[in-house]
Amino acid sequence: MTEWVKLELDIDRFDDARFEPYLRRAQSAGTRFTTMAALDDAPEQRRALYHLNKACSADIPDRGPFYTYDEYVAQRIDVATFNPNGVIVATLGADWIAMSATSLHPDQQFAFSEMTGVLAPHRGKGLSLALKLLAIQFVRSSGYRRLVAFHHPRNETAIAMNRRLGFVDQVR
Repeated sequence: MTEWVKLELDIDRFDDARFEPYLRRAQSAGTRFTTMAALDDAPEQRRALYHLNKACSADIPDRGPFYTYDEYVAQRIDVATFNPNGVIVATLGADWIAMSATSLHPDQQFAFSEMTGVLAPHRGKGLSLALKLLAIQFVRSSGYRRLVAFHHPRNETAIAMNRRLGFVDQVR
């Protein structure tokens, strides 16, 4: 059985200014960031999000088969923890190229980083960091003080990015 790397970020201690250049760099390269809420969380956008999430998830070690569209909607969108403001999409022109989904768990008093992913041709440009910065801003504006993320231990790039942002091993 795989022992997941469980990380946590203290939102109050996070220094946004340190990572703002990644957001500015992505935007200056023509990348636009929006949310599912701004896109009206309509069926067409949900299907586009599903395809983007599926493509980005293909690189997760031992991921296995991805959800069907109906399973995805039932398990990731039509749930109480889903907030369309917490799903950030990066676009380049009309193309959806990256995403970050963060759910809110008021009963456990934390936000959960469900997925941050960038399509392969767009990696290495700081998009993951920019998306995480926007996700952290969403978590803070929602009144949460903890952001949690779980990673397969072989997903070294994602683990390193989160540690760079200040995530530490979860002790709870």
